[in-house]
Amino acid sequence: MLKRMLVVAAVALFALPAQAERGDPERGAEIAYTCSGCHGIPHHVNVYPTYRVPKLGGQSYGYIVHSLKAYRSGERRHATMEAQANTLSDRDIHDVAAYFVSLTAEDNE
Repeated sequence: MLKRMLVVAAVALFALPAQAERGDPERGAEIAYTCSGCHGIPHHVNVYPTYRVPKLGGQSYGYIVHSLKAYRSGERRHATMEAQANTLSDRDIHDVAAYFVSLTAEDNE
């Protein structure tokens, strides 16, 4: 019984950082207002390079976190996104991702 309790406690402790990393969607909404300038305009097209700007509502949490960190590190290149991502801490990125995950694709149109 004691061994089982220790295993359950260990699993719970390892799960805490993952849950804490999920971010706060309310805080993320405050930070993400700058994202709406491009990602919140229906059918918005980036000038150079030319492509349709993706909607972020309903995207996966991991995709948003990975993309923002890649822009921040320079691994993924786009001048505007690099500038935006460079202002974000890891916590900010997780909060922004939690906010956009809480939206549906329709909420972001």
